[in-house]
Amino acid sequence: MASSLSIPTTLSLNPSLSFSNFPKPTSKTIFFPPNSNPKTPVLKKKLASQIQASSADFAPGLLQQAIELVKSSPPTWQSAVLANAVIFILGSPILVSGLSPSGFAAAFFLGSLTWRAFGYSGFLLVATYFVIGTAATKVKMDQKEAQGVAEKMKGRRGPGSVIGSSAAGCVCALLSISGIGGGALTRLWELGFVASFCTKLSDTVSSEIGKAYGRTTYLVTTFKIVPRGTEGAVSLEGTFAGILASVLLASVAYVLGQINIPQAIICVIASQIANLGESIIGAVFQEKEGFQWLNNDAVNVLNISMGSILAILMQQLIFQNWLT
Repeated sequence: MASSLSIPTTLSLNPSLSFSNFPKPTSKTIFFPPNSNPKTPVLKKKLASQIQASSADFAPGLLQQAIELVKSSPPTWQSAVLANAVIFILGSPILVSGLSPSGFAAAFFLGSLTWRAFGYSGFLLVATYFVIGTAATKVKMDQKEAQGVAEKMKGRRGPGSVIGSSAAGCVCALLSISGIGGGALTRLWELGFVASFCTKLSDTVSSEIGKAYGRTTYLVTTFKIVPRGTEGAVSLEGTFAGILASVLLASVAYVLGQINIPQAIICVIASQIANLGESIIGAVFQEKEGFQWLNNDAVNVLNISMGSILAILMQQLIFQNWLT
């Protein structure tokens, strides 16, 4: 810029008086930040920095609010859906291996309903049932497929299977949420909820382990030897595995504080009676003439309903005097 201006050589006859009224110039250094962009207004830079700082401050606050919402006691629908969504995202690799896409959606509804009714303990109980049941279904899958007794879609559960396995538990959850019977019956609905999943897990494990390892399978109504996978067939290996599964899940419910020890015993007994009834129904009625509607999912609903109702009746009629 300086080289483009021409300065006159003579400004005044008396140079000493030309600039006498002006203060002596001082030197100042102008600093430009490295990589600065002259076209970007300083105000805009400051505003962007403030927005970034505000976002950084906002994220921890939002996370804290989400954590407090999940910890809500008693649970709310908002906390149930949020907690369920986080768990489903984190656990999606496991869930996808055991659920079809539509089954995934049905399981999300079940998880949200369970959390809303019984909190994290109910959700963990269902998660334990799902993990053990899925693992049992996949035991010796190639062998089961070769024999034609494997579950469809390599054991991945669709919506019918999810609903058929949880219908009684969902009813108990809705009764608890609605407050039917007041506080006096709240624990009964939770007992029925636990018993329904103990029943279903016992049935699943006994069936899948029986098909994989059962040396001899008998038709429950006649004790006639029949091929593995026959409706209404039982084996010693499968029956023993089913009992262990119900004991395990009842123990988990006890550790989570859902039931006490006598109620855990009730759940195990009720599950075995219900499974015996389910085997009889399968042998005599399932998909027989006049009962084509009675498919596997419908039998599952009857099975878990029997387990749930039996547990509640046993609690009220037999153990009421000494259960706490």
